[in-house]
Amino acid sequence: MILRQFLHMNPVGASYLFGCGGKSCAAVVDPIGDIAPYLQAAQDTGMKILYVVDTHIHADHASSGRQLAEAAGAEYVLFAGADAKPAFRGVKDRDILPLGNVAAEVLHTPGHTPEHICLLVTDRTRAPEPWFLLTGHTLMVGDVGRTELATSLEAGARELFRSLRRLKELPDYVEVLPGAFSGSVCGRSLSGRPMSTIGFEKRYNAAFRIDDEDAFVAAMSKDVPPPPLGAAELRAANAGLVTA
Repeated sequence: MILRQFLHMNPVGASYLFGCGGKSCAAVVDPIGDIAPYLQAAQDTGMKILYVVDTHIHADHASSGRQLAEAAGAEYVLFAGADAKPAFRGVKDRDILPLGNVAAEVLHTPGHTPEHICLLVTDRTRAPEPWFLLTGHTLMVGDVGRTELATSLEAGARELFRSLRRLKELPDYVEVLPGAFSGSVCGRSLSGRPMSTIGFEKRYNAAFRIDDEDAFVAAMSKDVPPPPLGAAELRAANAGLVTA
């Protein structure tokens, strides 16, 4: 297994390159900004990028997913139900993105946005159990994603509650690799530490700990930060529906 994390400060976000070194194939998740670092990382590790995945249609920054996929000769991946312009590879819940000895299982986790997915990653050379979860803006370190940027706050919160309940069923040791950290506008109490585990978040993440749906909706309705500047326009541009 090869894994590289890219931390961005303007805008705040986290991207990932991961894959199978033995079979020389990789995926990039939630790329932001200049695509050169991802291409260089793939070259440095001797891997070909097969997939470029956006966990969701972002509203806080411009995605470079389509640009990177084109440059790398990779498939651009979104959830199959995403309201986005073709062409992209549409994946569904429980689909597998094969990467040699590494497998990335798609989990549809709506709430932050309707099309949001997480990727549950297993390295079969080490164990049959999953190793880490790329969570995008569904579950982050210290908080969960805001829910009003693509739908109503309440509808999004109810979907997110059900999505988080699925994640709570994962083993406690599964690592959480989120798409944002402290400073991002997509959460309220985010830690500056850009990784955690399911077990730690179940114990210490106040939003993730809530077990009652109505209480969760009430909590998500408090202290909602202002929306990102031009959020609707960014989502439309990232979906390919308008020219950025």
